[in-house]
Amino acid sequence: MFQLRINYTLRRSNGKHRQVAPKVSVIVPVCNEANRLNDCIMKLEQALQNLSIDFEIVISEDGSVDGTDKIAADWAQRDSAVKHLHSDVRLGRGKAVQKGFEASDGSIVVYTDADLSTDLRHLGELVKAIDSGADIVTGSRLSKGSIVTRSFSRELLSRFYNGIVKLAFKSPVNDYQCGFKAFRKETVASLLDEVKEKHWSWDTELLIRAVKEGYRVVEIPVTWVQSEGTKVRPWTDIRQMSAATLKLWQKLRSEKHSRKLKEESLSVV
Repeated sequence: MFQLRINYTLRRSNGKHRQVAPKVSVIVPVCNEANRLNDCIMKLEQALQNLSIDFEIVISEDGSVDGTDKIAADWAQRDSAVKHLHSDVRLGRGKAVQKGFEASDGSIVVYTDADLSTDLRHLGELVKAIDSGADIVTGSRLSKGSIVTRSFSRELLSRFYNGIVKLAFKSPVNDYQCGFKAFRKETVASLLDEVKEKHWSWDTELLIRAVKEGYRVVEIPVTWVQSEGTKVRPWTDIRQMSAATLKLWQKLRSEKHSRKLKEESLSVV
């Protein structure tokens, strides 16, 4: 079991507190990010203010032990645009994003990794794509027009993993793992309930299920720079994600078989 705490200060208008329904909620899943959280929030606020839209920043803090929780709580206490969610135990990145999604108030929900590897100038493109009819928009480091700076091993493993997923699921998506996505909340909420992966493979399951269910998924090319002190462990993570992908393939196959049996049963009746 985990404990969820929410710290949220309402915006002020004419000296009185009032609830504002933001258009965009930005979720930042964090675990032990004390060294970069302040910078992350400041840059996000500046980028969102530049878009001239109502927004909130949801820090979904995931079992941190380095003081990240205190930093996030302090921001929520003094900044009306920041909301803090706390879990006493580690849930995993995917689960932290889902918790942020459930607590968000925006009609458009964005999530970005705390290292801000993806250039924030693409935030406006995410919002515009949702406004134009997309259900999910994801940054893609493997689409034409992307500018990516990362190590050769990371590039190789990324291409290998995404290639395997495309082949296994016959999916048109190029990059499943970019930590920069936006969702139309009213249409995607039910889909998120079906996603069972908790950590790095959460993105993969989400996008595969979205495509299979007929959601409109759009990829945008991004400028992306590998951050210093990244928590990604290429060889370990690729093994875990590959195992999770195989598990997902088996799960979806089983679900398809179950649906077929149910349909046959109903037709007989």
